[in-house]
Amino acid sequence: MSDYSTTTAALIEQAKSIEQISIRNEACRSKIFLHPHPTAKVFLFFHGFTAGPYQFEPIGQKLFDAGYNVLVPLQPGHGVAGNWNRDNPPPLPTEREIYQDFALSWLEVAQNLGQQVIVGGLSTGGNLAVTLALEHPQEIDKALLFAPYISGNNAIVNLIVEVLPIYYEWLNKDNPGNFGYDGFSMPALRLFLDMGQEITERVKKDLAVPVFIIYSESDQSINHHELLKFSASAIQIQAKSWYHSFDKIFEIPHTMMTKAEGNKYQDLLITVAKAYIESDITWTEVMEIGYQILQGKTFDTAVKELNLSERVSPDLSVMLAVMDKKMIIDAYKG
Repeated sequence: MSDYSTTTAALIEQAKSIEQISIRNEACRSKIFLHPHPTAKVFLFFHGFTAGPYQFEPIGQKLFDAGYNVLVPLQPGHGVAGNWNRDNPPPLPTEREIYQDFALSWLEVAQNLGQQVIVGGLSTGGNLAVTLALEHPQEIDKALLFAPYISGNNAIVNLIVEVLPIYYEWLNKDNPGNFGYDGFSMPALRLFLDMGQEITERVKKDLAVPVFIIYSESDQSINHHELLKFSASAIQIQAKSWYHSFDKIFEIPHTMMTKAEGNKYQDLLITVAKAYIESDITWTEVMEIGYQILQGKTFDTAVKELNLSERVSPDLSVMLAVMDKKMIIDAYKG
């Protein structure tokens, strides 16, 4: 316990030291939720591109309240105060090694805080999380990928990201829930698109860590078709991988982690994530439960009859309630 206390004290001090730079907003500082003892699960979350740790504060608090340690570090070059604009873009890295070294250093920290490490991230943060899982499968139990940026929403946008060294200003930069940068130089995003293409190929053969891919049909930033293929590959090679797509009726945007950034169903998103975190079943078993419910059985009855009671979170009932019923039928019959 003394070692744990020393580790956590050093961690907090290190975060404060690194963030002695002038921070753009207090919301951008690393969010560290620590219990006075090691926990069964430790979560390491990576925020989205140009954003900050504030994106994972709601889910981080919920998971902390559920008894887990949670780390949401500020990424390199992010959250720095300054008069950033087209002529003076924010200091975002353009080399993936900077991000990967950063992610690995935090994985090493997380390993000292509990029994199982679960990594996750939003958008480009999802890229970091799955890359970490591909490179260090022995150290990671699961990965949560929220709208991972494996491909843009159309070929023209992808070409612009790949080729043009332009400055881009976010359309939602004036959203009161956005505490990150208003814009960025395109080469800083390019490395994540390249990373996404490599991830897509690697998942087909190298995935050893179960992943949960969560995205929204209302998301205009990502290629839904590519993400669906990515999800299918993950499930095929790693049976305990899941995926969930929120219907357009929910109008959940790419910045899906907080109410402040536009997701009115933030708590629903957290519940769906917890269903995966606290379950230990395959995607096939998820579909079996869903099919039994469609046949008129209650969630509890279906789980009991399938002998899954000890391995299923009650939160799964919520996910199945909002899931596309045709997908369940097609998957079960297929």
